[in-house]
Amino acid sequence: MTLATPHGHPSRIGWDLPPFYCPFNEKLIHPKAAELQQRAVEWIDAFGIYPDATERAWGLATHSADFTSRIIPHGDVETVLLFIEWNYWANAVDDWQDSGSTATRTADIADHSARLVRSIEAPGSALLPPGPLTDALDDLVTRTRSVLTPFQLRRFTEGTRDWLFGAGWQTANAERSTMPGLNEFAAMRMSVNGTRFTLTWCDAANGIHVPADVLYSAPVQALTDAAGFIVSCDNDLFSYNKEDHQDPWEQNLLNVVAQHLGCTPREALGPAVALRDRAMTFFVRMREQLARDADEQLSRYLVSLGHYVAGCIEWQNLAPRYASPRNRNELPVEGASYGITWRDTPSDPGVEPLPVPAIAWWWQQLDD
Repeated sequence: MTLATPHGHPSRIGWDLPPFYCPFNEKLIHPKAAELQQRAVEWIDAFGIYPDATERAWGLATHSADFTSRIIPHGDVETVLLFIEWNYWANAVDDWQDSGSTATRTADIADHSARLVRSIEAPGSALLPPGPLTDALDDLVTRTRSVLTPFQLRRFTEGTRDWLFGAGWQTANAERSTMPGLNEFAAMRMSVNGTRFTLTWCDAANGIHVPADVLYSAPVQALTDAAGFIVSCDNDLFSYNKEDHQDPWEQNLLNVVAQHLGCTPREALGPAVALRDRAMTFFVRMREQLARDADEQLSRYLVSLGHYVAGCIEWQNLAPRYASPRNRNELPVEGASYGITWRDTPSDPGVEPLPVPAIAWWWQQLDD
């Protein structure tokens, strides 16, 4: 583990994460990753989306170019670049949503979300206040509408709406000092994570065109949800120490499981990873089942979902945003890493449905 020396309060869970089970981790990255990063930073600086050098440093610490280059390791360069820029922009918005709290914060986010989605759907609506983020958004929307097909654009808009819907739900819980139960958390975590926002771009950059009646079939949606859930669980492990200063406590897998079991977050590590691993076992089985009769486009989609899951682990392990978090460091430390390890088998060998009603339907899509 290569971590910056943390200061401030001690971690509730420590800095050594449990080994990760991911049977298709190929450690892939786009061959143009360095060039894409340079071009994305030039775009960021041209619009000035960060107000000062410190905010810029923390914005770049998201390693959004690395994230995108790992989950889309073979995609079209210009489309991948556009998505990298969307990610830097979205992280700036996400950080704004996560900062501070007021009596009207949920209302503020709901209002901003409605304006943002409508600005994507109808460019020139003049619903957002002038400024660098709005100027950058206008540029992104213009270029996006020239790249995506009408179906992809609708998927992207709905994915954005889903992400913002999840953010509003999460903020409302925080405003009421409510930690969701495990079932509610599992139902909403993929939306909070922006899963569909991301996967639209994976398809666009990879040139994947799965027909709507296949893409939205129950088995494929169960697999898509499982991918988003696994990525979200992994994000909650990597981001825990970044958010453990918040009051009320962050709506994080470990805190939710700790509440569910009546234990500490550190004691919840094992059960939380077991839950995540059971979802991974389902993902592997469901993907293999779908692959048996898949045509070329669906086959490529199944491979892309694997890149999404595995690439997110590699990215988060190396992103200073997580390994040298802002609540413990004045500036991000480049080169900081969690130094994760791997395991060949799931920590929970079970194959039966998880006892979580909101996602138990996934297992009903399996042939056996």
